[in-house]
Amino acid sequence: MNWYKVYGLSLRHLYLIKGSFPRLLDLIYWPTIQVFLWGFISKFFTLNSEYYSDTVGIILTAAILYDFLFRSSISYNMMFLEEIWSRNFTNLFIAPIKIKEIITALTLTAIIRTSIGLVPAALLAIPLFGVSIFNLGFPLLLLLLALYIFGMTLGLLVTSGLLRFGPSFENIAWASLFFLAPLGCIYYPIEILPEWLQLTAKVLPLVHIFEEMRNILMNNMVSYSEIFKAISISFVYFLLGVIIFYLSYFGARERGTLINMGE
Repeated sequence: MNWYKVYGLSLRHLYLIKGSFPRLLDLIYWPTIQVFLWGFISKFFTLNSEYYSDTVGIILTAAILYDFLFRSSISYNMMFLEEIWSRNFTNLFIAPIKIKEIITALTLTAIIRTSIGLVPAALLAIPLFGVSIFNLGFPLLLLLLALYIFGMTLGLLVTSGLLRFGPSFENIAWASLFFLAPLGCIYYPIEILPEWLQLTAKVLPLVHIFEEMRNILMNNMVSYSEIFKAISISFVYFLLGVIIFYLSYFGARERGTLINMGE
């Protein structure tokens, strides 16, 4: 075995990591998020073992709603990535298609892809575990709307990163949702977070969405003000996502990197 060759190949991959912020972030990201998420979940159930009277129902409903958010964002990202993988990315942007038409098409198509995954899972949970997300009633539609708008926002931000950093940003596309999971208070109330993190969490629509979900299932009460607050926050983030996408697109066009994106 030639150890100089081994050293050379190893050094090459280390330089790839050193020269790419997305690759470096991906290495640090997953262990950190796992510690945060499961640490808060464990702390909550240790301190509040009697908090949920229907633990399976509430946890599974939260999981299904979170998966809806995850699928909506990933579906958006996947359609963008598929254009890169199929080497059609350049054709997409030189065709007589406006940016707003691309965003609208991705947004509408993503809801179909997301629904294909959501409906079977929601229906299977009824006979298998006796849990139905439809017990949330009409507020379910509003909660899904808030989640979908925010999912589109995350999709826009990831695609903006792809335009800015290129295919090396692809790993972030898969990891973006997990970054928000600890702050979103999906499986536990916001009070379990340290006070300094609560302030950050409250500016996210996820906290309001999942707090209201628990309020409906546990107290049989609906606070439409909280739901509309979540929708409003999601919409503001969506507008910011559109602006960032436009800035990333025009920046990539000026740098001439669009032509190499699908190569």
